[in-house]
Amino acid sequence: MNFTVAQIAKMIDHSILRPEFTVQDVREGCEVAAKYQVASVCVRPCDVPVAVELLKGTDVLVGTVIGFPHGNSPTAVKVAETELAVEQGAVEIDMVINVGWLRSGDIGAVEQEIKAIVTAAGDAHVKVILETAYLTDEQKLAACWAAERAGAAFVKTSTGFAPTGATVDDLALMRSAVSPKVQVKASGGIRTLDALLAMTSLGVTRFGSSATADILEDAARRQLTRAGGRA
Repeated sequence: MNFTVAQIAKMIDHSILRPEFTVQDVREGCEVAAKYQVASVCVRPCDVPVAVELLKGTDVLVGTVIGFPHGNSPTAVKVAETELAVEQGAVEIDMVINVGWLRSGDIGAVEQEIKAIVTAAGDAHVKVILETAYLTDEQKLAACWAAERAGAAFVKTSTGFAPTGATVDDLALMRSAVSPKVQVKASGGIRTLDALLAMTSLGVTRFGSSATADILEDAARRQLTRAGGRA
């Protein structure tokens, strides 16, 4: 393991997105994020104000999802969601593309929508969720290129609600498709430290996961063992 626990924590967006979560579940999720000082929480749009308040005074960022999980809201609705989220304090925006448009070959419409959300987000970073489970490699590449042209900060694999999530092959393809100024986020099924570390070797810099505590406790154990071995 070539990373410290703190470095790994700053690669994780702690996911608090399940539809059945109560306000108490959201509070507990934010407590986990604050305890481990992760990069951000990714919460449902309705939970942005709560997360912002709970994480005030920490360096954990608050992010939310737009057009989630299917990406089928009209662009105007996605833009309005984005504007409200930013107004309420979200600084990272994970948007789902219109998968049907992409699969229909209307790359121009996909790009225009991403650009509209990037504009609405202002200084907030936009992460473009491709939902790779439903796409061919050619469609994944086209979506990555459109996201970069539109000014997105990240391309991201999955919502976690599709049949499959992040795969090594998809991440390698996505990393090859975009320039170094665009980061790659893996999401969907990232539940172990070994999976996370394997994906960092591909150039992935951010991970969406709800298994944050398990991953970081494992990292802490390994770091302690390594330190003991040197002693």
